[in-house]
Amino acid sequence: MILRTKGIMPTHRSLICLVTALLVQAPWLLAAEQTVPHRLDGSRLARLDRSIEDYIERKQLAGAVVYVAHNGRVEYLKSFGMQDVESGKKMPTDAIFRIASMSKAVTTVAALILYEEGRFLLNDPVSKYIPEFANMSVAVAPVAGASPGTKYTTVPAQRPVTIRDLMCHTAGLSYGDGATLAADDYKAANVQGWYLVDHDEPIGDVVKRLAKLPLHAQPGEAWVYGFGTDVLGHLIERVSGQPLDLFLEGRVFEPLKMTDTGFFLPNEKQARLATVYARSRTELQRGDQGAYVDGPRKCFSGGAGLLSTATDYGRFLQMLLNGGELDGVCLLSPKTVELMHQNHVGDKYHRDVSAFGLGFWINDDPGYYGEISSKGSYGWGSAYYPQYLVDPQEKLVALFLTQLRPATDVDLNTKFKVMVYQSLVQAPSVP
Repeated sequence: MILRTKGIMPTHRSLICLVTALLVQAPWLLAAEQTVPHRLDGSRLARLDRSIEDYIERKQLAGAVVYVAHNGRVEYLKSFGMQDVESGKKMPTDAIFRIASMSKAVTTVAALILYEEGRFLLNDPVSKYIPEFANMSVAVAPVAGASPGTKYTTVPAQRPVTIRDLMCHTAGLSYGDGATLAADDYKAANVQGWYLVDHDEPIGDVVKRLAKLPLHAQPGEAWVYGFGTDVLGHLIERVSGQPLDLFLEGRVFEPLKMTDTGFFLPNEKQARLATVYARSRTELQRGDQGAYVDGPRKCFSGGAGLLSTATDYGRFLQMLLNGGELDGVCLLSPKTVELMHQNHVGDKYHRDVSAFGLGFWINDDPGYYGEISSKGSYGWGSAYYPQYLVDPQEKLVALFLTQLRPATDVDLNTKFKVMVYQSLVQAPSVP
């Protein structure tokens, strides 16, 4: 049974986390004394201003907010362009954005809070907590001689889906569209595509139907992007006894003072919601605004349902960079955060970078990536076009927020990271 009660955060965790963080970071602190750190150069960072303004002038996006923190200090928080073009409303720095898949890191952190409390192990079968996930099957191409029109057949899953699979997208769970063999069945079950905000049902009902459908790949054998983090969100509900929205509020948002982050928008904050625009090859026009304001407000999508601001999400990222602690509040142990940005998928992830951790990509080979970066940096993006970056080596957090879907031929969300990195210069030597 799910109880709508607020979570209680253990009061002694902050001191334990602070001491542990100092011990874990001690080797880095010694190394820092022997090197000259980088600093952000304002004149070089101004190149980012000009680049974003150019994209806006060319009507490739309407507006944006950019947040950059270095060495624990917010060095850059700027808004650009329009929150709403048609009404002439300028973009404020506290605009609220649909962050879609940037929700995944938040839900992963929430699950890891329960992991640290001994509520489960990452390699536990999901079916231990969500029994519907027992005895899963996998869709495969039909065998020779199959009846005409047969799109797929199924074989048993060779091993159970684990909680870690959900976090690093090796569960075999797709979004049920595209090249998925069982796409028609996913559509018929109303479990297709990342967007669940308009569902007039709790996420648990979606997950139950999903568990009846075949996986896209054998668990552990491929990186398949899909509903894994939504299942993880419901697992949090099953383990904690709370709806996901209340668990996140009590255990993540309130402790980190993320006052403008949640699944649906309160009436008093509607005026701050940035308008979604769609980019075609020739023009910028209003896009699908979604059901975040007037929808049923029932389906808490841990994989893609949250709204947030630059400052709120920046605080969340700074917590990760700090090893699980921010302003004396400890959410996770540094050892757990360290585990998050290890490569958990071997050679199965083949996108811009070549590794994936718990909730986001990991750049473990800057030469493979081929752009300015640091080994060990990590991040992810959103269907609405934002991107974030955390760089432990440079003690850097960078976040670009906009609302552009689709973003045909627009490359600013990748270019912004280059513009941030090029602003790092050698700091003056201390005599």
